[in-house]
Amino acid sequence: MESTIKIMSSSSEIVFPASTENPNSSKWRFTWEAQSHTSTLRLILFNPNIKPCTEITVNLSVEKSLLTVCFVEGDSIRVPVPRVLIDPEAPVHCRVFDDHVEVKLSLLLPVDHPLISGLDLSEPEEEKPDSDTFFPFSVNYEIKKLSAMEEVHFYCRSCSTKLTKGIRLFNEMPSVDWQDVADNWFGTCCCSFGGISEQLVMQFAKSYSCTTGVCLITGASVIICKEDLVGCEFPELKGDQTYDSQVNSAKVTSLRPCPEEENNGVKPNNEVVEMMIDGDSSTCMPSKLKDEDKMKSLAGISSEANCDTKNHNTGCCTNNLSESFSKEKEYEMNTELLDKQKIFLKGCLGDAFMLRHSNLSKDVKWIEFLCPKCSSLIGAYPCSSDKAPLDDGVRLYKFNISTCLPVHGLNDLFREYTLERMFSRQLLEAAQDELTFRTVVRDIHTKRALSQIVLLNPNAWCYSGYGMHNMEPVTKINMYPVVKLLFSANINDTELEPRNVEEWVTKNQADEVFMLPSQVKELITNLEMANTMLPPSHMLLQGFSMSSLKR
Repeated sequence: MESTIKIMSSSSEIVFPASTENPNSSKWRFTWEAQSHTSTLRLILFNPNIKPCTEITVNLSVEKSLLTVCFVEGDSIRVPVPRVLIDPEAPVHCRVFDDHVEVKLSLLLPVDHPLISGLDLSEPEEEKPDSDTFFPFSVNYEIKKLSAMEEVHFYCRSCSTKLTKGIRLFNEMPSVDWQDVADNWFGTCCCSFGGISEQLVMQFAKSYSCTTGVCLITGASVIICKEDLVGCEFPELKGDQTYDSQVNSAKVTSLRPCPEEENNGVKPNNEVVEMMIDGDSSTCMPSKLKDEDKMKSLAGISSEANCDTKNHNTGCCTNNLSESFSKEKEYEMNTELLDKQKIFLKGCLGDAFMLRHSNLSKDVKWIEFLCPKCSSLIGAYPCSSDKAPLDDGVRLYKFNISTCLPVHGLNDLFREYTLERMFSRQLLEAAQDELTFRTVVRDIHTKRALSQIVLLNPNAWCYSGYGMHNMEPVTKINMYPVVKLLFSANINDTELEPRNVEEWVTKNQADEVFMLPSQVKELITNLEMANTMLPPSHMLLQGFSMSSLKR
């Protein structure tokens, strides 16, 4: 079924979009847009060099998934229509503005309706890759898939170089504040489970270390032991380093740990702790601690520990548990930890991707890890002054690596990961958790503000491209979910004013994240590219640039 509509512009000046002697329809850019839960599909068509003419005719062919815009002088622009359910009986609405043409179509169902996801709108002969409807995949899902493989090698996405030895074991990396979680489980009452949380945290710090043959998985990366990397050498970690940052100087209560040989239900050092996962929660807990007796065993509530607590218990509850124990015992427990382990007392380091203030330490620097063959960025690792991995692990970003060859193949578990999708995912998570829609992106090294971002619409869909010539075959296109936002950044000679940024952060209670500068540069490039697919009248709003990121 075809629909035709003729539109006259209100402008008195006639400016032809292209001459018949030199047609160049490829300069015409289009963007299809739709909002979640609405049944309207909007097309924005423009040429950055010229204005629309005074008279156009729009022809919609639903069967061919093609919309043709014809100009009065005989030229035409063909735009492919995305695979959506268009209402063929509804009229086509079209308006001509100073710098673009807008066309609106009615849909039978919104683009994100559950029935749409169940329909197969692709051609019969097309190869159908696995759906990414459930992207991003949960860490549990990825662990299950990777564990089902006999052996996994990770490859550089840029040059297909093998990066690791065969990995067989996969575990989730704890991503929460261990002290806070332990306190929530056991409380701080000294007459019952007092001190359990502190010793639990200490045991996590002692058992936390990247182990050969084991891969720890986070939302954005996989953490590989340096010994499992192929063709890479690192300096040895010095044993006499000390850390006194805010993260590492957190007070440790003086409950004396049980002797190491008792093991206390926790696996010894350099052995990965198995985590219990409840649904999608990210709580961390040794799998053996399933009942109160074993929790008591972990906490050291044995005859020796009970004797200590009896002798020092002066009341039911105290505000400062450390007052019940001597400074000598506090020192004894601190010396039980290696210097490099003390940094884990307040939780994990993270993976250098969108870190928060809680993950930062003045004693820890992040080093970019490059592919040994093509030198492209594939990860990062924390270190101190000696440049050696602080926890023996290197973070490889999922959007820079592949789980098999060929990269982006159907069996590549990470094929759908990109920097912008991971960024927008965590941006939305922060908006839900922190109830903030404004974010400042800072350099992880200098802490300088590199970009300001304001969320506008987290539930939009779009597709952008260029108009087709008359002889070109019609392209089949699919809309993809995006996050619409505003941004400002250090672009070319434009620098963000530090004072204005700090005032903006304070006034709006903006969230702050810290990233590697090369990743921020790539992110800004993506934002700029999306901005160029909009007409000039849609590019700016309140001093910010309009853009979008795939999610």
